[in-house]
Amino acid sequence: MKRIHIIIGLCLVVLVLLVLIIRPFDPDKGNNLYDVRVMDGHFQIFKDGKWKSITLKGVNLGMGKPGTFPGEAAITEEDYYRWFEYIGEMNANVIRVYTLHPPGFYNSLLKYNKKHDKKLYVIHGVWINEEMLATSQDAFEEKNLEDFQEEMKTIVDVIHGNKKVEARPGHASGTYKADVSKYVIAWILGIEWDPYMVQNTNNLHASIGDYNGKYFETQGAKPFEYWLAQQMDTIVEYEMDHYNYIRPASFTNWPTTDILEHPANFQESEDLVSIDPNVIHTKKEMDLVGQFASYHVYPYYPDFLNVEEKYVNYVDHRGEKNNYAGYLNHLNSVHKLPVLIAEFGIPASRGITHENPYGWNQGFKSEIEQGEILSRLYEDILEEDMLGGLIFTWQDEWFKRTWNTMDYDNPDRRPFWSNAQTNEQQFGLLSFDRHKIKIDGDTEEWQTEPLYYKDQGVMKGLCVDHDERYLYIKLDYSDDGEGYPVILLDVLPDQGNYFVKDNENIKFSDGVDFIISLNDDEPRIVIDQYYDFFTYMYAYHLEMIEKPEPELSKNSGVFSQIHYVLSREYTSEDGEVLMAFSTHETGRLREGNGNPESKDYDSLADFYINDEGRMELRIPWLLIQSRDPSQKEFIGNVHKDGLEASRYVDEIFIGALYVDYNGTVLDSFPSIENNVLNHMSAYTWDDWDLPEYKERLKQSYYTIQDLFNSVK
Repeated sequence: MKRIHIIIGLCLVVLVLLVLIIRPFDPDKGNNLYDVRVMDGHFQIFKDGKWKSITLKGVNLGMGKPGTFPGEAAITEEDYYRWFEYIGEMNANVIRVYTLHPPGFYNSLLKYNKKHDKKLYVIHGVWINEEMLATSQDAFEEKNLEDFQEEMKTIVDVIHGNKKVEARPGHASGTYKADVSKYVIAWILGIEWDPYMVQNTNNLHASIGDYNGKYFETQGAKPFEYWLAQQMDTIVEYEMDHYNYIRPASFTNWPTTDILEHPANFQESEDLVSIDPNVIHTKKEMDLVGQFASYHVYPYYPDFLNVEEKYVNYVDHRGEKNNYAGYLNHLNSVHKLPVLIAEFGIPASRGITHENPYGWNQGFKSEIEQGEILSRLYEDILEEDMLGGLIFTWQDEWFKRTWNTMDYDNPDRRPFWSNAQTNEQQFGLLSFDRHKIKIDGDTEEWQTEPLYYKDQGVMKGLCVDHDERYLYIKLDYSDDGEGYPVILLDVLPDQGNYFVKDNENIKFSDGVDFIISLNDDEPRIVIDQYYDFFTYMYAYHLEMIEKPEPELSKNSGVFSQIHYVLSREYTSEDGEVLMAFSTHETGRLREGNGNPESKDYDSLADFYINDEGRMELRIPWLLIQSRDPSQKEFIGNVHKDGLEASRYVDEIFIGALYVDYNGTVLDSFPSIENNVLNHMSAYTWDDWDLPEYKERLKQSYYTIQDLFNSVK
């Protein structure tokens, strides 16, 4: 009998040890210490009594919603739940958030996961005050660090459904009761770190040594890496002390501060300083859940990705040259930790900012192209043995800015309209553009009275409408193949050209700021050169290009192409051009079907002409230099008042010509007398503060749905 008791006792000891190894818990509270770990190059989730490896496939989700800034936390609980349904149906398994969201996010997540067998997991971020970091240039600055650590503790309480957050400007608040802690699989702390701030922090605290905390320590760390280990220790220790719970932790990183050397780099800030995850090590219970590195990696930026021979000549699993896969391969090779690509993306936007040597550009990509490129990048991420990838981003974000258009618009009014020219606004898989007019040749949605109408002549009628994204123009005419339509716009009072240089066929009684020619060969919109913001910015203000000759003046008759800058010129110390000044002609127009409900929908289409002689045109507001269409604000006289020149108008004036291919005017709106186009008719609209919008899943959504379905 005694022997049986000994055997039973030994079996119980072995059983307890197995439980501790497989599923550690606190014997006093009986709570599980963790449900997620990083092991064998995968995230693993404890489910149905065993650990299951998952490949991360998901999206980043921000706080943006039309009509509000992200700090207003305006997304409703109903919005979140509907989006979670879409994201789940897309076969994603992870949502990453950067900061605290309103209670509706956590309530909806809990509700969704209770109703669905396939769960949506969350990787939660903690935001740090970027402006205070930029001001202090020191991560250890006491006030900002104190706020950052308090935010960590708040978010820990929030995910355990145990926090009332008081209202304060720019932050989510409310009562948080939904315990979603078992669905939060990791922390990623911080932002894309400014390299100058990192370097300055390292210099200020050079003697700090290595960090030795409760759950993290460093070996051979620089001061900023010490600081990161300290912050991860703070959030882990707080959660362990208060909830006896632990989960993997990481921090945001990006190519600008990676641990690689880039010989082809020519911009100091892009290879100035490194942040090395390898020098940060786990301790105690943190050893059980593991560690990972987290990077934001896009195929077109920084510029060294596009020129580094090691990357552009890398041959991927398809047997093709691929700079993106080349960089991922190099990045992975220097990490002892598994790597998560926490952001990657391509915007489906008309505007473009950076180019990639293989066409995976930041902008001027259709929704179909967006889906195809995203799929390719995700395949590269998996083939290069990463933990997975999270698409940037779920929803379009109207409040965003882009470096090459940010001086054109009013920063205080960005959320109130949709800027087709700013690609940062259009990384989402979910669009909010309502497409009031669907440019497809079908006119049933046109409700406005004609601006012009007549029974005789080539042109029959012209109508104008607008929404938050476009100015729409419809022209009906008799298409005999002998000519093409031309649209004239006068948006700024007391300015514009009253004639066209080298064309004596016509003059204008109103100053024309834009001419839109819809010929077969090169349809484009051109601008009065004196009014062109690009010319002023880069020829006069920054002096990066030659000034026009003769010197610009009002009513010169000169119209120029509309360009946006893609790259400024970079030279070596001895004057060698490392990267030339380059631009994109954004005024070129594209014919196609602009109806999202059509099978041949082209999201980059600018105009459509049907066989019956009906033209529908949509003009992005920024393309005609509107700083804020919701208040009828346009760029003013920059040569007189500088970069911030602004003018609020009551109306804009619109005319039309039908010309043959020799430039002869065959018909016009309004009429021509003595070679002068008489005063054009005005179009106006009501100001708005609450934009109308309509949710629509982009074509790219369905491509990603198929992709994620193929990844188990």
